[in-house]
Amino acid sequence: MLDFASLFRPLADRGQLLYFVYHLEAREVVYVSSAYESVLDLPPENVNQDLPSLLARLHPDDQEYAAARFNHLRNGRFVEDVELRLMPTPGPAGRPQWLCVTAGRVEQGPGHTYLSGTVQDTTRAREYMDNADRYNKKKNTTLEILSHDLAGPFIMIKQVAGYVGERIESLQDTQLSELLQSMQTTCQDSVNLIRDFVDNEFLESSNVDIKLERADLSQELREIVEEFKKSEADIDKHFSFSGPETCYLHLDRNKFMQVINNLLSNSIKFTPDGGRIHVGLQDQGAEVLITVQDTGIGIPATSQSRLFERFTPARRPGLRGEKTSGLGMSIIKTIVELHGGRIWFESQENQGTTFFISLPRQEPA
Repeated sequence: MLDFASLFRPLADRGQLLYFVYHLEAREVVYVSSAYESVLDLPPENVNQDLPSLLARLHPDDQEYAAARFNHLRNGRFVEDVELRLMPTPGPAGRPQWLCVTAGRVEQGPGHTYLSGTVQDTTRAREYMDNADRYNKKKNTTLEILSHDLAGPFIMIKQVAGYVGERIESLQDTQLSELLQSMQTTCQDSVNLIRDFVDNEFLESSNVDIKLERADLSQELREIVEEFKKSEADIDKHFSFSGPETCYLHLDRNKFMQVINNLLSNSIKFTPDGGRIHVGLQDQGAEVLITVQDTGIGIPATSQSRLFERFTPARRPGLRGEKTSGLGMSIIKTIVELHGGRIWFESQENQGTTFFISLPRQEPA
């Protein structure tokens, strides 16, 4: 009979993927591939002596998560792509090492239960993705800020042109009237063009496919609010954030932060100058609650029941004349529901609006 295991031996011995077998009853590693040395920079023959110190180097924020995944594994459940961080060894300042673990349980008779799997060093890939996500998040925030900054002067010019046009009606200067009307139309078209560009960025990048990964939502929200705070003087709004130091759950970081960015954009559009916009996060154990609250003009009672419809009739221009596609809130609701969550709001005219998003802290299967 063909020994299939032997066919994979060269891959295990020479590849950069670390293979391991752990004897559950004996509580010891009975096999590691040669990649152990390149992945963890430790000699394979000392694997059991080094195991306690390796576990002690687990990032504090990952220890509870790692224990939960290990319990799933011990109970016979396959675990895949579990990302964990190892803190650098004492000495010169280093960066955490990202490891991706996949493993399963194998029964070979009483007292012979094994956990076998692979460990891959994903530090470079993770750092690349983190940088890309950070850039993408900053890009979206910057686009929103610029759209409001650029719309302001155009709206002001439009208003001045309208004011002058009213004052010269008695002069019956057709050529001047047409010029002023052209100025107003051009300014409004420019505002619409800016908004179209930002809306298209949101629509094109918010497809329904989501990739859940473990992320610190508290850090993500804090960073996006900090970006808006840097432009408080230009936007003439005050931004704040409150929440726990850390709050981990599984979500699609890009998609979900687009949701928050879009909600903040709506708050900016409908909050008068000098108003306040606050993002809050509450860790409620089995779920987390995010709030985006503003002191804006509120949502009319007649429009509230249809706000989340596609091309909703509840859409209206912003305080500076910014137009809306009517798709934004529908897409936001879709993304939240794809995360197993729900979204709702409370609003009173001239008193502000608060959006609530409840997300389950669901563990991967």
